[in-house]
Amino acid sequence: MSGETLKSQLPVAAFGRVAVLFGGTSAEREVSLKSGNAVLHALQSAGVDAFGIDVGDDFLARLVGEKIDRAFIVLHGRGGEDGSMQGLLECAGIPYTGSGILASALAMDKLRTKQVWQSLGLPTPRHAVLASADDCRVAAAQLGFPLIVKPAHEGSSIGMAKVADVDALIAAWRDASQYDSQVLVEQWIHGPEYTVAVLRGQVLPPIGLGTPHSFYDYDAKYLANDTQYRIPCGLDAAKEAELKDLTVRACAAVGTQGWARVDVMQDGAGQFWLLEVNTVPGMTDHSLVPMAARAAGLDFQQLALAILADSLEARG
Repeated sequence: MSGETLKSQLPVAAFGRVAVLFGGTSAEREVSLKSGNAVLHALQSAGVDAFGIDVGDDFLARLVGEKIDRAFIVLHGRGGEDGSMQGLLECAGIPYTGSGILASALAMDKLRTKQVWQSLGLPTPRHAVLASADDCRVAAAQLGFPLIVKPAHEGSSIGMAKVADVDALIAAWRDASQYDSQVLVEQWIHGPEYTVAVLRGQVLPPIGLGTPHSFYDYDAKYLANDTQYRIPCGLDAAKEAELKDLTVRACAAVGTQGWARVDVMQDGAGQFWLLEVNTVPGMTDHSLVPMAARAAGLDFQQLALAILADSLEARG
């Protein structure tokens, strides 16, 4: 795959006036601010007539008052990645980057994403939904330990915890419940983690992840300097092709558009397991999609322009 096929061939004037939407009020606000400012700088440096909007209480007034030809969504989490912003922009007649309403809402809901994958025979770890301490005890008996607890509608590993006994599971459920009324618990997959980005219908080079932390948590993603990123990912050609094919099928099941990133585990037997799909992945200096794009021959500015160019495509 050549990066040349992914680059935008459009003159920057074709984009018109672009609003970069970032910040917001979700638990991922700080990450979104970093991502959004990086995208805004890249677009402005390329000559795009771009300006930033930190999405807050005045957003509707800004939407009406500003001239906006298209929006680059860099809002992570609720209010930006869950279909609500996509619906608002469609009502306003403003083209935007990334996935549409349905795919955005579905991908933000980890439980229902898993249910869709399961219905299609795609591999994803066994799980349970937690709403009480009794649910925790039942899940422990059914799934065994260790387990991973996560809020069903958060990203960036916020509220997640790895647990090894019932008391820790109950404590983690209570902690995750502060972020989300729906809490998911999954079987822990022993083995390496991979993340695979898709850009404009093409799969970027997979990245193998390594961390001394118990899992790839918020600190490992955004703060630590000891996280390992392997590109090439370390798989042989056949296994890498299998991973890429699974990523394409996972994205197709959810209905993603433009760009996305899928997180996958591999167990000791070599079997891949789908964890989740991100429809507005991070764009910070620690983020994975820019890293994969570089391996494919696109620098950050070219990546931002490629994502933006996709907003000119008709939606299905």
